[in-house]
Amino acid sequence: MDDKSMITHSSGANTQSTNEFIKGLWKDNPVFVQVLGMCPVLAVSNTAENALAMGLATTFVLVMSNLLVASLRNFIPKEVRIASYILIIASFVTITDYGIQAISVELHKSLGAFISLIVVNCLILSRAEAFASKNTPYKSLLDALGMGAGFVFALFCLGAVREIVGNGTLFEISLFPGGFQKWIVMILPAGGFFTLALWLLLFNVAKERKRS
Repeated sequence: MDDKSMITHSSGANTQSTNEFIKGLWKDNPVFVQVLGMCPVLAVSNTAENALAMGLATTFVLVMSNLLVASLRNFIPKEVRIASYILIIASFVTITDYGIQAISVELHKSLGAFISLIVVNCLILSRAEAFASKNTPYKSLLDALGMGAGFVFALFCLGAVREIVGNGTLFEISLFPGGFQKWIVMILPAGGFFTLALWLLLFNVAKERKRS
């Protein structure tokens, strides 16, 4: 292989790696496109801090489970693959649960049972089954990082809007004068649906404009 062919091959590999990562941010965003993981998206996105913490916790579990599934894909029998994936995911969720509790008891209480529910997050199981079980650890790592980043981005978008409009703060820092009228409904469950609908609308409008 001559130098030109090596450069072309390297450039193509880098482009493919980049595409594997960025697809989760935009083209296949797990929340705004695939509409996965709606339980934590709606339940814990009442503040930016909670949203960011849940997004990062989910990303950690997604990355680690993807890596392990990809590494063991040739050794896990097809008949028990789903049960094996759940066992792997549950192990990392347990580590995450204890890790958050060790870092901040208050944050752990805020996230509550939704940390444990990461085990049944459709995003994580779907990436294990559809991607990690069929690809190398490197590709699976890029896929997990991209999807995780997309999930964090979506959760933060919801959490930031709900906290700013509903409480007048961002990461508990006041943004408006004392006379600001808080929209309390935005930090209630209904606010999660309103904000998600707004972001889905904006995201789809942006995608349609990009196509045209």
